[in-house]
Amino acid sequence: MNKFDKNHWALILGGSSGFGLASAKKLSQQGMNICIVHRDRRGAMQAIEQGFDEIRNQGVQFINFNLDALSEAGMQQVLTELKAALGAHGKIRLLLHSIAFGNLKPIAPYRNQGNQAIKQLATKLGLDEATVKSAVDDLLVSNHDELFTLDDPQYSETLIDDEDMARTIYSMGTSLLTWTQKLSTAQMFTADARVLGLTSEGNTVAWRGYAAVSAAKVALESVSRSIAVEFASQGIRSNIIQAGVTDTKALQAIPGSGRMKSVAKLKNPFKRLTTPEDVADVVFLLSRDEAQWINGALIRVDGGEQIASF
Repeated sequence: MNKFDKNHWALILGGSSGFGLASAKKLSQQGMNICIVHRDRRGAMQAIEQGFDEIRNQGVQFINFNLDALSEAGMQQVLTELKAALGAHGKIRLLLHSIAFGNLKPIAPYRNQGNQAIKQLATKLGLDEATVKSAVDDLLVSNHDELFTLDDPQYSETLIDDEDMARTIYSMGTSLLTWTQKLSTAQMFTADARVLGLTSEGNTVAWRGYAAVSAAKVALESVSRSIAVEFASQGIRSNIIQAGVTDTKALQAIPGSGRMKSVAKLKNPFKRLTTPEDVADVVFLLSRDEAQWINGALIRVDGGEQIASF
């Protein structure tokens, strides 16, 4: 039995992989019509279409746009064509902001003097440093996470500038408000709509090379709280999901992500990483009628990773 009205739609910004795609699949399984906005190269589309076909096969309405969701022209095209697809009775039940377009340059120079532990271990064993490093890398891939301190992240030598910072904060943060305002002005939301954004532990922890994204996540959370208050009169509930460390393309782009994954698995009470499907389940729950009194919240979806120690 479908959990959603046949006229309900989810608009997912950044839905061709990771959290966005997993959420689209989950919602479509429960009868939600899906609109995905993404930006991908033509060469990646064959694999992406396989995921989209899973949504189409659920028997719901589905449209997607491969364009810049942050440009005025891109937004206007989506709004115009989506409104036509909604017809006389369709409405947006869920706006999910899952855009992962951020700059990962460091804010200060980093002098990489090599991994001293690797050097000393190589000397102690009478082996060359490259052999030991290769062995460590192989073991880390094989889930020997206890060796994470021997990993040696590489960081960009180019420092972030004001334009990089501003673009990241808008892309991954305040654009949530832009889309909410535009959908509201176009009267496309249901009377009981949900706005969701995705944050990370980087909202309070400083990771090298993550400063711009951290700033964006904090901005996203602040904007979501304001939406929760100022759009409540329109029936909109706005919340933020803080996912645990998840092995997505976005995570893999972060310098030192190997260490992050190892630490997360060692800390987590369930000894595994969060999955996109874990997060999609909560997106689904927050889209249900029964979640209508959750508003302005930050909800951790990490199996207890945040509160646990080694």
